[in-house]
Amino acid sequence: MTVATSKSKTPMAVADSIINKPAPKKILVIGGGYAGFYTAWKLEKTLKKGEAEVTLVDPLPYMTYQPFLPEVAAGSIEPRHAVVSHRKHLKKTNLVSGKLTKVNHALRKATIAIEGGKPLTIEYDQIVMTAGAVTRTFPINGVAEQAIGLKTIEEAVEVRNRLVGNFERAAALPQGSKLRERLLTVVVIGGGFAGIETFAELRSAATYLLRQYPEIKFEEIQFHLIEAMGRIMPEVSLKTSEWVLKNLESRAAFVHLNTQLESAENGVIKLSTGDQMESDLIIWTAGVAAAPVAKNCDFPLDARFRITANANLQIVDGEKVISDAWTAGDISAVPDLSGGGVGGYCVPNAQHAVRQAKLLAKNIAADLRGELPRQYLHKNLGAVAGLGIGVGAFQSGKIGITGFVAWVMHRGYHGLAMPTWERKIRVVSGWFWNFILGRDLVSLEAVRSPRLFFSTWATRPGK
Repeated sequence: MTVATSKSKTPMAVADSIINKPAPKKILVIGGGYAGFYTAWKLEKTLKKGEAEVTLVDPLPYMTYQPFLPEVAAGSIEPRHAVVSHRKHLKKTNLVSGKLTKVNHALRKATIAIEGGKPLTIEYDQIVMTAGAVTRTFPINGVAEQAIGLKTIEEAVEVRNRLVGNFERAAALPQGSKLRERLLTVVVIGGGFAGIETFAELRSAATYLLRQYPEIKFEEIQFHLIEAMGRIMPEVSLKTSEWVLKNLESRAAFVHLNTQLESAENGVIKLSTGDQMESDLIIWTAGVAAAPVAKNCDFPLDARFRITANANLQIVDGEKVISDAWTAGDISAVPDLSGGGVGGYCVPNAQHAVRQAKLLAKNIAADLRGELPRQYLHKNLGAVAGLGIGVGAFQSGKIGITGFVAWVMHRGYHGLAMPTWERKIRVVSGWFWNFILGRDLVSLEAVRSPRLFFSTWATRPGK
């Protein structure tokens, strides 16, 4: 007689499997910008249930889509639409609002400063360093006190508020007055992509504002861009960059090449050429530097204080791979295997950060499963810039396109590149309504002191 045997596990076997089931690995992501957000977002889609637990640490609750900052400053995009909420889109990730102060990788521990609370120590199995970059400046008198960057959404909003607010104040002043000239003068430092896009978008916005300020003439508005090198936008061909220069000149926006800023003290711009002007809106876009938080970790850094990495996005000390440690984005020095990088490394831009993050999530998952990671290789397909409504520039290899078609390509590319469909829809619908209704250029400068109105009129004890 044959006895059938059941393939189902006995209660004892089930209990034993539960007891011996390995705990989920703890993955700690430092920084919620491009690289950090995309790494966590893709890990949520790549990891199997119970395979790992992901924690993201960042003092801000959102990721900023920085290519849109010039358009935010120019009133073409609503500020909230250019940021992506961590909590809305990272459903499976533990979120910690705080700043990294120290990493002890030997012990697999990270110390996080919590505003208003005691420091938090987080233990991890794998760490991902994606803290991004900060604005790089030089010790020039007046820059720290007078200039504003354009790397955060808050800075873009302030630039827009100040541009419109300055128009409002200038309109009430007599023509030819020194203060009126200062208020209507905009100075941008840096002729890279960020600087040129900011410069051109603000020039476009200022021209649009003239419709609402009949007291101000076109000739009164002064736009100056200062660039230390002999050309602008090194990412495009010389021919394309020269077209951009001519286009800006035709719009009364002047670019000073081979010129250095010597001082910006009290808003007085002094240039190496001897030229001098006054401005109430000075914007600094002359480069970025790896986030200083990298210096608080026990990971090796290169001469520019970036965390050293290999093409697999693993943190390395020379040729030695540091186990369970990964990095990507602007804080890292990742080899550019395409051969197109400056000094052999990937340049700090959104294109690399996003693509590195997507591969990084796959490599972490592969590592957890005992598989080999893949190398990062991305050949730059081109560069596209928006230069104000209806004007753009595109470069891919020897192909350069300028004007309206390039502007459409710019909006099409970034509209698709904006993460999550929710944000894509908000941005594109905003563009549509701006086309119908015009730009939304309203100055809300009072947000700098939101309690001023209330505190001014509040009744105090004894009065």
